[in-house]
Amino acid sequence: MTTVDKEKYKCILPLVASGNEEEEKDYKGPTPGELLEPLFKQSSCSYRIESYWTYEVCHGKHIRQYHEEKETGQKINIQEYYLGNMMIKNPLSEPDQEEKENPKESAKEIPTKNIEGQMTPYYPVEMGNGTPCSLRQNLPRSSTVMYICHPEAKHEILSVAEVTTCEYEVVILTPLLCSHPKYRFRASPVNDIFCQSLPGSPLKPHNLEQLEKQQEMMKMPFRRVKEEEIHSTKEEKFSSIHKPVAVGGHQLLTVGTTHISKLTDDQLIKEFLSGSYCFHGGVGWWKYEFCYGKYVHQYHEDKENGKTSVVVGTWSKEEHIEWSRKNAARTYYLREDGTQSVRMVSHFYGNGDVCDLTDKPRQVTVKLKCKESDSPHAVTIYMLEPHSCQYILGVESPVICKILDTADEYGLLSVPS
Repeated sequence: MTTVDKEKYKCILPLVASGNEEEEKDYKGPTPGELLEPLFKQSSCSYRIESYWTYEVCHGKHIRQYHEEKETGQKINIQEYYLGNMMIKNPLSEPDQEEKENPKESAKEIPTKNIEGQMTPYYPVEMGNGTPCSLRQNLPRSSTVMYICHPEAKHEILSVAEVTTCEYEVVILTPLLCSHPKYRFRASPVNDIFCQSLPGSPLKPHNLEQLEKQQEMMKMPFRRVKEEEIHSTKEEKFSSIHKPVAVGGHQLLTVGTTHISKLTDDQLIKEFLSGSYCFHGGVGWWKYEFCYGKYVHQYHEDKENGKTSVVVGTWSKEEHIEWSRKNAARTYYLREDGTQSVRMVSHFYGNGDVCDLTDKPRQVTVKLKCKESDSPHAVTIYMLEPHSCQYILGVESPVICKILDTADEYGLLSVPS
């Protein structure tokens, strides 16, 4: 090989060999269906919370999409759809039976799915007989559940996607498949190429030495910046990541309930109520920014066009008080001892950007709701548009439970004493 500077080297390409084929060939263990059978027998369910919907996968039984509304003096109102139910047959599906009866069937190619740019093997379980779909002449909804090996997972739902009308793909990360060599993640092999300088050429190419020096110089500044970011608390924002999990070196981001990491409850409540700590949420194209007592923005960011922002509503205490005289600013629930407690407050934000459809300013009702969770700093944010350019922004969190009882007659909140 000759570099652009006419330096000459003799390079030896490595022989690429893999022992995976032999391991797969000699594998005599349980089939993937048998490996997953304990999950089906446990009657366990996995959940994924998105901006409005919650997804429930009860392994080997059903997949449900639902949203709950709890109002004072009323029963829980549940809007739900079944995306698939397990047929009467055993979850140990036909391909497994064929593989056990005919060893040649084991040579069949394992299906793969593109996960973060990496083709990843999966084991499919079909579920049909879901809620009838009006867009498909009331045919039942159906789903394919794709189980993927991940040694540190706990059967999390990685994604739910509607691939065609009322037909879904659900990806589950599970450690149960990892003992089967065909379902392990295959990292792309990295092999060293050894080069020897020929007479008259330096040990290393000049450009390579320059590059290595630059990289060495850049290491310390990068390290310092990271430390500064780690110790910063004031500028922290909500992340749209529920739990990052790595598959073969790729980080897979599951979007769901957001979390606060470092601020204490007292700090968070003070900064939130002063409007200096804003909540961020939303999935898909639009994201939302809510600053208490200031504004609600809807925005989209991309590399080509930068940030597109729409003012959904701005705060005016006087306008909210006027609105609260005609609408319920506080929603209560009864405790077991018979006393009332505030469950939710509603705030009006008007004077948003003018809407093309109505020629009127946008407006939004922000509903701050107490929602118990295993994670004390979990927050769910969703946006609804029941009428053109009139929105409802739902913000639900255990943090809100701590301040709802401070609400005055207009639903305005204050720092607990």
